[in-house]
Amino acid sequence: MMHPVKRTLVTTALPYANGPVHLGHLAGVYLPADIYVRYKRLKGEDIIHIGGSDEHGVPITITAEKEGISPQDVVDRYHRMNLDAFGKCGISFDYYGRTSSPGHHETAKEFFLEIEKKGIFLRKTEKQFFDVEAGRFLSDRYVTGTCPICGNTEANGDQCEQCGTHLSPTELLNPKSKLSNATPELRETMHWYFPLGKFQEALEAYVASHEHDWRPNVVNYTRTWLKQGLNDRAITRDLSWGIQVPLDDPEALGKVLYVWFDAVLGYISFTRQWAEAAGNASLWKAYWQDPSSRIVHFIGKDNVVFHTLMFPAILMAWNEGRQSGVYNLADNVPASEFMNFEGRKFSKSRNYAVYLGEFLEKFPADTLRYSIAMNYPENKDTDFSWQDFQNRTNGELADTLGNFIKRSVDFTNSRFEGKVPHACSDEEWNTLGIDWHETLEKLDRAFEEFHFREAASLGMDIARAANRFLTESEPWKVIKTDRAAAAKTMALSLNLCHALALALYPVIPETAGRIRSMLGLGGSIEERVAGGVSLFSGLLSPQLELGHRLREQSEILFTKIEDADIEPELKKIEHLLAETERREAGAAAERLTIKPEISFDDFQKVDLRAATVLSAEKVKKAGKLLKLQLKVGPETRQVLAGVAEHYTPEEMVGKQVVLVANLAERTIRGEISQGMILAMEGQEGRLFLLEPSGSEINGKQIQ
Repeated sequence: MMHPVKRTLVTTALPYANGPVHLGHLAGVYLPADIYVRYKRLKGEDIIHIGGSDEHGVPITITAEKEGISPQDVVDRYHRMNLDAFGKCGISFDYYGRTSSPGHHETAKEFFLEIEKKGIFLRKTEKQFFDVEAGRFLSDRYVTGTCPICGNTEANGDQCEQCGTHLSPTELLNPKSKLSNATPELRETMHWYFPLGKFQEALEAYVASHEHDWRPNVVNYTRTWLKQGLNDRAITRDLSWGIQVPLDDPEALGKVLYVWFDAVLGYISFTRQWAEAAGNASLWKAYWQDPSSRIVHFIGKDNVVFHTLMFPAILMAWNEGRQSGVYNLADNVPASEFMNFEGRKFSKSRNYAVYLGEFLEKFPADTLRYSIAMNYPENKDTDFSWQDFQNRTNGELADTLGNFIKRSVDFTNSRFEGKVPHACSDEEWNTLGIDWHETLEKLDRAFEEFHFREAASLGMDIARAANRFLTESEPWKVIKTDRAAAAKTMALSLNLCHALALALYPVIPETAGRIRSMLGLGGSIEERVAGGVSLFSGLLSPQLELGHRLREQSEILFTKIEDADIEPELKKIEHLLAETERREAGAAAERLTIKPEISFDDFQKVDLRAATVLSAEKVKKAGKLLKLQLKVGPETRQVLAGVAEHYTPEEMVGKQVVLVANLAERTIRGEISQGMILAMEGQEGRLFLLEPSGSEINGKQIQ
């Protein structure tokens, strides 16, 4: 940045208020953001953490209709549930807002009207499915049908859950309305579009300016979209739940702002609401519009382009032609990879997840925070397992950290009247086998550069060094012959307790507070840093003076987790996996029986041919698809096949496959598909191509 940073605004992706947050959400977004914010506060810096609930969108209306309640009832339930879980986990938001709030609606409408006034939006008439019985247009999630890629008969209008292909409703075979189960008809409707391509050059320059400080996954994913060329993107939908298009225009009736457009604006509206609650309604501008402010968006990797391309483009559109009220773009977007659960992806739809609120009813928040920090998915997917959680809690938190703190406090209370028995010098502080200047620099760099696993490890390294020092010094023996030496050991140990509270505060804040309390230190860390006081540099020298009195009673910081404590969780996993297998087997059996019977004459219409794969490549913006060029007798056909997760392009070249040669041509993801190749599903969803064998079979009909 060109300006020295005076203040930092941290935002976290808005969790969808249609279900509880799980540990995957915590690991990817909310815990790393909280660690970073607490580290900055520890240094006395001006930083605020803004978050909130994303409360618009089709899934919420579907839930409401299923339960016979209003969408507001749905979002009220999950907003309260998630905010409560975040609070219990120590996620320290300065403000946690809601996109259903009047203040957010006002901000979103303000942005829409500003961009509309400038003539940037496009209006396009398109064909969309309409349910005649229900009397309404159907958004993608309200349409179901057969996937054109894998044949799944229960694919949604936006994505097939079976093969993962992103779809549009018009690509589905045999589409049905979820409202009435009737076959919908295509009707024309008009929508507003945002021309992302208009800002492509500016966005390319923006991304290029951060290619050395953004994570590689963020830069690479963003540039993939830029290389493909940015297209117009709809910003309105035909829905009743959401922010109404704020125009006195017949075409605006029944239309709301698309959730992708309105949700990111929540970062701004919530900061405004925070400022109002703080008693200074214009304070938000210092964080969004002062060039010396820094904005950091914490997100998961599935949200990258919304924060590196779409949200910046919206702000660019607002800023266009302005001399004042210009918004800053994000300085960093530290997107994480995914944290899996016992080797599999978290899945709300399959209920294969550990939900944050339920977890915290059984185990302390700091045990979870530490375990996740040590498995933070910074640059690759990681895994949460109950065994690892148990081992880290028992071995590192209880045996290493907790044991050292309790031994130090208890021995001082019993043998030195609960007072620091020696005035430690800086020279003595540097004889502990810890290079404090180097440690401080490493910690500072790890936190600042979002390496939270490294930061947590460095803190635990101090605890290990402290344990070694206390054990090797043996003050319980030395005190019999050299009380002064034992006093020096205990004074240094108590100062190490204080250093550990500081170093590990961002990761395990509640525990850090308990350590400080046992050390007899008044006022919480939060209270101490509220006035801009920096405590972080306190690692460089001993902070507890001679005669400082400890609290009379120590406490056990961490209770060990027994096998019996996690046995119910392991059984729950077994049950979930068994249920998943049963459901998948049932779905497979159902797929064998649900298709209607056809006559022999109908079957005779299907023309199956042996074909040879000449070339294969991945389809842009469709990770499940391969674009194949097939030789079929004298012809060359292009076919899109949903096998990219099971076969590489190189593996496909030269294969003999079975082609449905007379299937009507379709356009999928902007590419022509002239047929379909046959495959079968094996265990765990693995697809196997049907590969005919024999000499000179290319183009031959399969009888």
